[in-house]
Amino acid sequence: MQFISELISKFESNVNEENALAMEAYLKNLFSLYGVKAPLRKQLLKQTVQEYKSELSHKNIIPIVTNLYNKPKRELHYCAIELADKFLKKKYKIQAIDFIKDLIITNSWWDSVDFIAKHILGNYLIQFPDEIGRIITMFSSSENMWLNRSAILFQLGYKDKTDATILFDICLEHKSSSEFFIQKAIGWSLREYSKVNPDEVVSFVTTAGLKPLSQKEALKRINK
Repeated sequence: MQFISELISKFESNVNEENALAMEAYLKNLFSLYGVKAPLRKQLLKQTVQEYKSELSHKNIIPIVTNLYNKPKRELHYCAIELADKFLKKKYKIQAIDFIKDLIITNSWWDSVDFIAKHILGNYLIQFPDEIGRIITMFSSSENMWLNRSAILFQLGYKDKTDATILFDICLEHKSSSEFFIQKAIGWSLREYSKVNPDEVVSFVTTAGLKPLSQKEALKRINK
């Protein structure tokens, strides 16, 4: 598709090797980058979307996102998930959960998984609330840590619509994990919920026996 080739061409015309080295180091050298920072990246994506909007039909979005997400450059991964959020929100088909799962377990790191968990998985489950129990149980019990983290974080944008029972149950399920990214996810999810129900979070943290990092992160806003 011309959209993909044009987007890549724009990034190749804006390579910044100095930025790339710093950005790659920040991501533990797990990915190769063009060195295009977020403001310019978003601008290039917006321009390309405007130029090739006719290609971005609903039926083409998942193939385009999948194609971009399997490219080597990290900026293209960011563009892919931003496209998914922009064009699929409130328009998911129920079988899209397989696509979402593949995004989470492909090229996985916190910077992509956290966006996917909140903006893609979270919005998918708003559209299909009857699927929450099945999918979150499946993700939470997976041996893939990033699926576990996504299950903990999917309600980040829910605010007062957060299901506290689901949140607390999944935190308890993973409270003994020695994995840094799980401990942080527990704390982050609880801290977000504390914005709407601080007393309930304090009560939970006081009795749940969470790891110190999870406790610290959960209460960070309350203890300011």
